[in-house]
Amino acid sequence: MNALARLGMVSEIPSENQTMINTAVCSNGTGEDHAVPKDYFVERDGVRFAGTHLLIDIWGASRLDEPELIDETLRAGALAAGATILHSHFHHFTPNGGVSGVVVLAESHISIHTWPERGFAALDIFMCGDCNPYKAIPLIKAAFTPTDVQVGEQRRGLTS
Repeated sequence: MNALARLGMVSEIPSENQTMINTAVCSNGTGEDHAVPKDYFVERDGVRFAGTHLLIDIWGASRLDEPELIDETLRAGALAAGATILHSHFHHFTPNGGVSGVVVLAESHISIHTWPERGFAALDIFMCGDCNPYKAIPLIKAAFTPTDVQVGEQRRGLTS
């Protein structure tokens, strides 16, 4: 773990506020509040699962060769979705070339790979718990102005 910390790959986050439910809202029946571990599984439409995983393809997009804009946009999308940012890393293949990168979240991740020469980018957004990854899509559209956006959804960790 120390080797990873020296490389900047380990964050102090998540702190207790991401891993424990607020003690003010939990009572153990004795009149005393206590902290309990958060359950990041959610229930929607009568289905219990770990989180929502979106696969997003954008076509006819611009500015896909700008790592700073991509980082800013995906971070803003993570925050809009209610996620906690731990770390981000983006690689620019050459000036005017594609960008690959990831925003690591306490709730999972957002990743991207771009092909600016084709106006195409593939994004992967997985967020567990109450986060709503769909809230990142308007920010992606505003930043890259795609002519077409295709979104697929998978609910991860389905339980019976």
